[in-house]
Amino acid sequence: MNNKDAIHLHSAGATIRHTSPFSDRLSHSNTEALNENFLTKWVKPFYMEIGTLHDLNWVQAVKTIKPEITPDICLLLLGDFNWRTRLVGAYFSAIINYTDSIDIIGVHLLKSEVCCVGHIYALVLASFNTNSGTSYLNQYLDYYLSQPHLYFDQEYVMNAIVYLDKINNTQQVEQHKNNWHNMQQKRRTIEQQKTAELAELLKKLTPETTAQQDLNFISPEVNKHEKFNTDYFDHQIPILKNIMDY
Repeated sequence: MNNKDAIHLHSAGATIRHTSPFSDRLSHSNTEALNENFLTKWVKPFYMEIGTLHDLNWVQAVKTIKPEITPDICLLLLGDFNWRTRLVGAYFSAIINYTDSIDIIGVHLLKSEVCCVGHIYALVLASFNTNSGTSYLNQYLDYYLSQPHLYFDQEYVMNAIVYLDKINNTQQVEQHKNNWHNMQQKRRTIEQQKTAELAELLKKLTPETTAQQDLNFISPEVNKHEKFNTDYFDHQIPILKNIMDY
């Protein structure tokens, strides 16, 4: 791979390239690149705003353009190898209730080809609340909870399952709890090892007191992500439904 290709992949969000049991699954993919006019209209105004809570002006912007959103627009967005386009495409699929996109979004989630979009995949699949969508979430956890070195979207997907359990009165999260706790324990070990290595480096570079202060600052927080929290879904799904009903 030459430098130009590597830069392009990194910009698209392929910051960690890995193999998984899902690598051979066929991803929905465009045959041609999206043109600049298309990106200017459908992607650039939305990709940094969708799903945020600090400023909800984006909600009205999405409502304004919603009458123009079609399944074909969603397919073009989802078929582009870039986290920005896929994020917008997944969200737009939800607000027009384009359930035929579930398999596309589910496979994108499982393959985790690009960063910065898994939380939206989880949100959209949870909002659809279908057996097939939930199956993708469970498949994701079955594998990625066994990969503690991959800091992907395990937390969002776990909380999506907890959210669905809450609204459906189910207990699907129970099948993942042991793997979740095992992943957290392994990650603490990984983080402690990295912290110890950094501590040795700091001792060589800084006075001992400063090094210890820096070490305390960067040390991993115990039980930081042990508890499940559905706040993201509790806040975002009503927003999504509001846009859908607009």
